[in-house]
Amino acid sequence: MTTEISTLPNGLRVVSENMPHLETASVGVWVDVGARYESAEINGVSHLLEHMAFKGTERRSALEIAEEIEAVGGHVNAYTSREQTAYYCKIMKEDTGLAVDILADILQHSVFAEDELERERAVVIQEIAQAHDTPDDVVFDQFQKIVYPDQPLGRSILGPAEQVANYSRDVLAGYMARHYSPLNMVVIGAGRLDHQDFTDMVGNAFDTLPPAQPADDLSANYRGGDMRTSKDLEQAHLVLGFDGIPYDDDDFYTVQLLSTLLGGGMSSRLFQEIRERRGLAYSVFSFASSYVDGGVFGVYCGTGPDKLQELTPVIADELHKVCNQVSDEEVARARAQIKSGLMMSLESSSSRCERLGRQLLIFGRAIPIDEMVAEIDAITAEDIVRVAGRIFERSRPSLAALGPISDLETYDRVAERFA
Repeated sequence: MTTEISTLPNGLRVVSENMPHLETASVGVWVDVGARYESAEINGVSHLLEHMAFKGTERRSALEIAEEIEAVGGHVNAYTSREQTAYYCKIMKEDTGLAVDILADILQHSVFAEDELERERAVVIQEIAQAHDTPDDVVFDQFQKIVYPDQPLGRSILGPAEQVANYSRDVLAGYMARHYSPLNMVVIGAGRLDHQDFTDMVGNAFDTLPPAQPADDLSANYRGGDMRTSKDLEQAHLVLGFDGIPYDDDDFYTVQLLSTLLGGGMSSRLFQEIRERRGLAYSVFSFASSYVDGGVFGVYCGTGPDKLQELTPVIADELHKVCNQVSDEEVARARAQIKSGLMMSLESSSSRCERLGRQLLIFGRAIPIDEMVAEIDAITAEDIVRVAGRIFERSRPSLAALGPISDLETYDRVAERFA
C-alpha cells in the first residue's frame, strides 16, 4: 500500500492510495467545516449545504447529476459531522474522471436554485422531525448540549427546523464561499488509479475555488451538567459522560482501548455486568469522541424504567473498577478488536478514503497503518488504568436522560459517585 500526496498550485491537496487488485475506485472531497463552525443564527447550514450541493449546477440539473453517476453503475453521497463535511463517489476504475468532474462541479458551480432550495428545506425539516422521533438521537443531542452549553460544538448538526426553513440562497452561497477554499479541502482517491493521472484530473477540475479566509475561533470548553426530559416511551435512554481528549493527545489510542474494553463488544465489562449478569439493559455501550481541541467519553444505556435505580450505581462501580485494575487478557482482547478493525478497513477503498480524509484535515499527514499498530501494541494495562483515572476521576460528569425517568437518581447523587 502506497500513499502519495501532491499539492496543487492553489494549495489543494490531492491524496491517493493505489489498490491494483480492484476494478473499482472511491473518490471523495473532505472539507474542514461542520456544525461547530456555525453561529447560533445559522445552525444547520452546513448540513443543508451538503444536501443542496446535489441539487443542480451551472452544467447539470439535480436529475442529471444522479443519472450520470448511476448510468455507469456508481453512487454518490455525502455527510456532515461536527467538524467535517464529506462528498464521495464509488465507481468503476475507468469512470474516475467522471467522479472527479461531478464532485468538482457540485462544489464549485452549484446554483442553489430557489425552487430546489424550497423543496430541500422541506426534506431536511422532515429529517429533523424523524430525528426528533428517534429517542436515542435526541438523547445524544441533549448530551452534546450539556457537555458544551452555549457553544457551536454543543448544537445539533441538523439545526432547528424553524431556522432551516428560512435559510436563503445567499446564506448558503456565502457560507460555501467562506469555508470551501483549497486550504480547507483535500481530494482523496483510493482504488485502481494512478496518482499522477488522478492529480491531473483534480487540477483540471478544481480550478475555481475561492481564496482562503481567516479561521474562526473554535475553542471548546467542556462544562458538564444535567438534562432530563420526561416522555411517554417504552424505554428510558441515558447517556453518562466525562471530559475526554483531543485527537493529538498522547493518550488517544489508549482511550480507544479503554472504550473497547469497557463497552465495545459482547465481552466488554459493561455488556457483561449490565446486560448479561444483571439484565438491566438491552443496549449498552461506551464511546470516545475526539475533536481538534477536546473530546468526550461516555456510556449509553437503553433500559426499562424499573431498572433505573440500579443502573447508574452499577455503571459508576464499573467505571471506578477500571481505574484500579485491568488484566492483560482484557487489554489483549481490546487491542485485537481495534487492530482487526483497522486491517479490515484496508480491504475497502471507501474506508481508505475516509481514513485519509480525516487524517489530512486533522493532522496534516497520512498516518501509516504500521505506525498506528505500533502505538496500539505499546499500550499496557497500567496505561489504561492511568487514563481511566484521568477521565473518570477529574471531571464533572454529564448526564442526559429521556423517557420514563422518574426513578433516575438525582444529578447531585450521580456526581457524588465521582467526587
